[in-house]
Amino acid sequence: MEIKQDAVSEVVTRLRRAEGQLRGVIEMLESGRDCAEVVTQLAAVSRALDRAGFKIIASGLRQCLTEGTEEERTVDVAKLEKLFLSLA
Repeated sequence: MEIKQDAVSEVVTRLRRAEGQLRGVIEMLESGRDCAEVVTQLAAVSRALDRAGFKIIASGLRQCLTEGTEEERTVDVAKLEKLFLSLA
């Protein structure tokens, strides 16, 4: 299933933000910053990536529920559920 462009834009924005945060974490490690600070920032990166994944799944689920035949929707919902659980 292809992701609609409006969702793609939001996800790319989230991923770019996470990319910047990850670069910050690497710099923190290289400069010898406190372990607690590094872990806090790493957790923020992880949450940002999770949110990007959930946005993709939510967009796909909306499409599944509104497009295609009933059989196609059932199969797609099952796939999306599996993807959702892979992020948990």
